Amino acid sequence: MEQINEMADNLKLLGDKTRLTIMAYLKERALCVCDIVELMETSQPNVSQHLRKLKAAGIVNETRKGQWIYYSLNVEVKPYIQEIMGHIPSLKEKIDQLKNDCD
Repeated sequence: MEQINEMADNLKLLGDKTRLTIMAYLKERALCVCDIVELMETSQPNVSQHLRKLKAAGIVNETRKGQWIYYSLNVEVKPYIQEIMGHIPSLKEKIDQLKNDCD
């Protein structure tokens, strides 16, 4: 029953368009908050709030590189999320257009 509860909670997280879009970007590569803010054309607090929820669920990792924190997917241990990620359209072209102000 615990596994079902965890799955339901994680699927609810991915049911949010903003979080699902963030996951689609992170599917392509690790990104810092400023990259995601630029890609999504939203505020830094908004992006940070969504990332905090994804991190709390163990769906994303954070890694510090200098003054920046980069976020990446952590779905290897959650095959049902890996399966969903396999069906999310690629946003690589949009990521390739980043200005990279963070670096």
